Order: sequence, then C-alpha cells, then structure tokens
Amino acid sequence: MADESSTDHFEEKMLLAVSEAEKARLLSPPNPWVGAVLESEQGMVVGHTHRPGNFHAEIDALERAGSAAAGATLYVTLEPCSHHGKTPPCAEAIVTAGVKRVVVGVVDPDDRVRGTGLEYLRDHGVEVVEGIAKDAVKSQLAPYLKQRSTGLPWVVLKLAVTLDGRIAANDGSSNWITGEMARHRVQELRAESDVIAVGAHTVAVDDPQLTVRIPGINRTPRRIVFGRIPASARVLPAEEFFGTAEEFVSSLQGSDTIQVLLEGGASLAKSFLEADLIDQYVFHIAPAIYGGEDGKSAFSGHGAATIKDIRRLEFKSMTSLGSDVEIVAWSKRASELIRLL
Repeated sequence: MADESSTDHFEEKMLLAVSEAEKARLLSPPNPWVGAVLESEQGMVVGHTHRPGNFHAEIDALERAGSAAAGATLYVTLEPCSHHGKTPPCAEAIVTAGVKRVVVGVVDPDDRVRGTGLEYLRDHGVEVVEGIAKDAVKSQLAPYLKQRSTGLPWVVLKLAVTLDGRIAANDGSSNWITGEMARHRVQELRAESDVIAVGAHTVAVDDPQLTVRIPGINRTPRRIVFGRIPASARVLPAEEFFGTAEEFVSSLQGSDTIQVLLEGGASLAKSFLEADLIDQYVFHIAPAIYGGEDGKSAFSGHGAATIKDIRRLEFKSMTSLGSDVEIVAWSKRASELIRLL
C-alpha cells in the first residue's frame, strides 16, 4: 500500500489534479484553470474550475465527495482563494468540510490571495503542504501567473508554416497550409485567449473572422487589428490599434487580459519578436515544401546578422495534429520569469 504522506504519493495525485485542470482551460478564464483531487478513506474524487461565477475546483471536488471530505486530503494545483468574489472563499469551505490536509502546487500571486488562503487553513488546524509538482503546475498556469505577478499578459504567437518556413505563397495566399486538426487547435488557442491581434495586411488578404467556433464554448475574445479595418471585413466588430508592440502590451497592463494571441502576419510577428514580447511560440508545421525564396517568411525583414545572434528558445512540447506537428516553445525570458515565481 502506498504511503499516503510520501512526496511521491503527493506528486502522483498532484499530477492527476494537473490533468483534471485541463478540462477548465477553455471554461474558466479570466479565472485560473485549476484542478483538484480529494482523497479519503472512501476513495478519490476529482474537480476542476467551472465558468466564472460557478464552482472553483476545490468546491467541485468537495461537492462530489460530500461527507467523505471530513478527514480527507485535498490536492489542488493553486492556493485556495480566501476572499469573497463571485463565489465564497474556498479556504472557508475546506475548513467547514473538515478536510485535514491540503496539498498545494503553487501559491496564488493574486494580491487578494497571495498566501492568505494557506494562512487561513493553518490557523484553523488544517495541515498544509506546498510546492508539490510545482514545475508542472507553473507550466500549466504560466499565463495566469505572469499576469497576476506583473500585470502584463502572456503573449502567444501562432504560426502555420511549411517545412521550409513559409507562411504564404508569393501572391499572399495561405489557406490552408495545415489540416483540419491544426485548425481546430487554433480554435482552442483562441478560446484560451482574451485578446486576438492581427495585422491589417492579414485582414486585407485572408479576411479572417477570428471567432471561437467550438460547440459549448461561449467566449468572444477582443479582436484587435494593427492598422485600418476595411468596412466590409469579417473581423468586425473589432478595434483598430495604431502604435508599437510595446505600447500595445503596455495598454493591457492591469486589465483582466491574461493571454494575447498573435495570429499574423509577418510584420506583426517581427515587431513583437524584436521587442522580445513573445512569451510562447506555437508552430504548426505541415509536411509541405514551398520550394523557393519568394514565399512569405514567418517574420518580415532581415534576420540575425550572424548565427551567434539567432534567438534561442526553450522547447516545451511536440504534438501530432493529424498530418501536421505542433511545436510549442517559450522565450528564455518567459521561462526564467515563470521559474522565479
């Protein structure tokens, strides 16, 4: 029988909570996507954050457990909240349910929490264990952790490219480089984001809607175009922005914008790259070759002057999307920030 107080056992259950939290990723924003596991003598139940105004992960698990929560251990990826928002404090509910131990992945950097949830639990006789599987939790919650710690959004650049790095043909056509599964993944990225930004040239050439079209997911991210929007553009209603990448990101500081998705084009991507404002790169790579120098590169203008100047990233994952491949990488700056949080 496994030692239920061992670090290995804690990590096993916390990773299960991380997996459960994935169910909340498209539902909970702007609230964090959190997972919970409640382990009692009667067995184990799981829970995750629901839509804003509904159950947090802890309450979901407590409701499923019922009276079995008394004397149980609760594993939760993020520190339980201690303030009244759209729902009552989770920390109070945990104490009322009689949970004896709470195992937490990371402390919530939100100014309304920031350790007070754990303090409340300890003050009411609940054993608290912190920092279990924290790297996995930090990776999953990176956009939320950055935004709550710095006030600035997590910036994601999505690129659909051929094997030789082209995002469009010389005539500007790009629909479709990748297949259906990759396009569905883009829908998920949109649903995860609070703002979608594109350049005016992309709107003129591709005329995208930039909407979320996933059954059951009712999210409408802000759509922002860098430049003028044609009166007949399908992206409307949308906002026009005239300014630099730095000014754009600064304008979102302190808002509820946790994640920004950049969907193109090459000029917009280059401006954010040069300003080192991209936290996460999502490359959808198709098994196709453009086969020449005149196709549109992922980034406009000149690249690094020498190989020593190329921008090094940190790989996070590689996933098959049907015939395509998704590669996710973080900037060195973003990786260091999340590591230090």
